[in-house]
Amino acid sequence: MSVIKDKFGRPLQDLRISVTDRCNFRCRYCMPREMFGKDFTFMPRKQLLSFEEIERIAKIFVQMGVRKIRLTGGEPLLRKDLPVLIEKLASIPELEDVALTTNASLLERMAWELKAAGLNRVNVSLDAIDDAVFAEINDSSYKTNTVLRGIDKAQEVGLGVKVNMVVKKGMNDNQVIPMATYFKERGITLRFIEFMDVGTTNAWDFSQVITKKELYDELSKHFSLEAVNSAYVGEVAKRYRYTGSATEVGFITSVSESFCSSCTRARIAADGKLYTCLFASDGLDLRSILRSETDDEAIRSAVVCAWQKRDDRYSDERTEETAKNRKKIEMSYIGG
Repeated sequence: MSVIKDKFGRPLQDLRISVTDRCNFRCRYCMPREMFGKDFTFMPRKQLLSFEEIERIAKIFVQMGVRKIRLTGGEPLLRKDLPVLIEKLASIPELEDVALTTNASLLERMAWELKAAGLNRVNVSLDAIDDAVFAEINDSSYKTNTVLRGIDKAQEVGLGVKVNMVVKKGMNDNQVIPMATYFKERGITLRFIEFMDVGTTNAWDFSQVITKKELYDELSKHFSLEAVNSAYVGEVAKRYRYTGSATEVGFITSVSESFCSSCTRARIAADGKLYTCLFASDGLDLRSILRSETDDEAIRSAVVCAWQKRDDRYSDERTEETAKNRKKIEMSYIGG
């Protein structure tokens, strides 16, 4: 089958699927409690894609050339019986990698079951190693030890582990070196993510962004770093290793060094809509298409059409005005 490409020649290679819009954290840059409080109405179960629907979509995307699927949320481990879905996905013959992004609050008790179901690796979101800073960010009762025990258990059962840290000026920039030190000593890859204007509720402002260059310069005061080549086309992280070790540190630079030109990712949000950009406003309603008893070829044609029309390059074009005024899908629906 020929490779499906968009208007800029970018192939469809990776799929991220949000399995829930719910999360047990209220991180201020993602789901601030003022917006997602006790009265907030989350999606009822019937509006989420069923595991059978997700499996069907996944098979169609794999037939189109996708080889990696990442499950996201919200917090995906809140979705009941998630290992059942992972087992279904891991059984798709040509799918090479099933991964999960998680806050790791439930990872310690679920790691073995996730691995047994066929999960390959996890990306753990952790924005501070200090409990006080961590609590201020996630605005909940969870402690860093809960996350760190989850990471330890994931490694113990054989899951690959990377840690992602969103860095925001004045929020957790004092945690950059403590985080780097902790995970360097444990041989775990840490990736710093520039604070991005995902959604419309996080009050993003460029003045709050700490760029990759600033982060690199700060790390270089404490560690010797050497560049590492990208592992594959479309890899978003700028990779480095600590000199004299195999342990890596990376930077995800959507703001200061856009990677739109090599983006190969499609995303399915918790409401079943297909988005061709993390910063998109509108998506293709796959849930309605699936539930209209359409055959697989019709679904495939709809996806192909959406991808071939794709001309997204938001990070290339970002301005203060578009960042503040453009309506965008919330991170809690699309995952990241």
